[in-house]
Amino acid sequence: MHVPIRHGRQATPSALGLLLRAFGVVSAVLLISAAAVVAIAISTVTAPLADSAVDIGGTPPPPPPLLGAVEGGFDLLVVGTDNDRDQGDDYGERDATLNDVTILLHVAEDHQSAVVVSFPRDLVIAHPECVDQETGDEYDAMSASPLNVAWQRGGLPCVVQTIDALTGLDIPYALATSFNGVRAMTDAVGGVEVCLESPMLDADSGLDLPAGPSLVQGQTALSFLRNRHAVGDGSDLSRISSQQQYLSSLLRRIRSESTLTDPARLYGLARAVSENTIPSTSLGGVDSLISLALALKEVDLSRVVFVQYPAGAWSEDPNKVVPDRDAANALFERIATGQQIAVTPNETAAAVEGPDSGAIESTTPDDSAPEGAELPSTPDGDPPAPDFIGQTAAERTCAVSS
Repeated sequence: MHVPIRHGRQATPSALGLLLRAFGVVSAVLLISAAAVVAIAISTVTAPLADSAVDIGGTPPPPPPLLGAVEGGFDLLVVGTDNDRDQGDDYGERDATLNDVTILLHVAEDHQSAVVVSFPRDLVIAHPECVDQETGDEYDAMSASPLNVAWQRGGLPCVVQTIDALTGLDIPYALATSFNGVRAMTDAVGGVEVCLESPMLDADSGLDLPAGPSLVQGQTALSFLRNRHAVGDGSDLSRISSQQQYLSSLLRRIRSESTLTDPARLYGLARAVSENTIPSTSLGGVDSLISLALALKEVDLSRVVFVQYPAGAWSEDPNKVVPDRDAANALFERIATGQQIAVTPNETAAAVEGPDSGAIESTTPDDSAPEGAELPSTPDGDPPAPDFIGQTAAERTCAVSS
């Protein structure tokens, strides 16, 4: 006799069960979607960096750790050029591209301090042989010429080699940007606060700001950085002080809670960097940028020092300066050994919120010029002062009108 098979009746799912199941499906979809968005975001940031990366020579650094700070200390050269293939005539007509801004970032071995050295663009120094990687053009060594011609002699690699020769360093990382890049990065963080002791109006740079603090973005931020005729004594050294004020404020902005907790702003900053810079091949990936940034994450702002490369007036041209060898050697000795670097403001360029102090005096250079170089020398003077011109990232300064 055939007995029909009876199937057990499945229990009717509860409302809670249905809700949990639906939640699981939605969560899976969201996770997959989020992973796709992250992958696209990383690709969007990394691709432009890899495509524009150039080989700067020297000893290649070890691979960066995965999502961790780079081990030990490091040196990064940041170069700002005065021309860009996409800028048109917005900033005047230029026959050649020059490295208007040349800055060295040194992070200490223990990641507890950092020094940012600004090199004057009109610093007359020896230049090494250089080869333009794009054209193959070769350039002979020069005994004495302004620093800002290094870019047109071979782009970013030549600027790195020139600073290597001047400082005795082997710089493993470098990054170049232009006027457009500065605007994009400033806008990405929502603007940077700058301060003027009195109103400034400069037709050459387009600067028009009132006295006191101002949050600047776009063209206004660039005008503040480019302006030199209306600040201090009108020299490039005065403009360096304005740039240090801006960079200190930018670092405080990036380190602020509003920036660090805003994924959209962080992504916008990363994208602005990737789309508007030329990196060395050692920085051709977003993981390298992250590892360097993480090394600065916990450094106290009072231990991030911005300093001008020591220089004195050149007797042959009042618009040019030459290395102050004694003071420069003392500065880089302190950097190499991790000693504290005391700074004092450039009184002709910036007023610090706090006690004012005097500026460093020019001194006689030593005889350690590169072999074969015929460098000009600074006038005789007093021994190096115990501090250098600059400020810390924790200090808020105001530019002084000329």
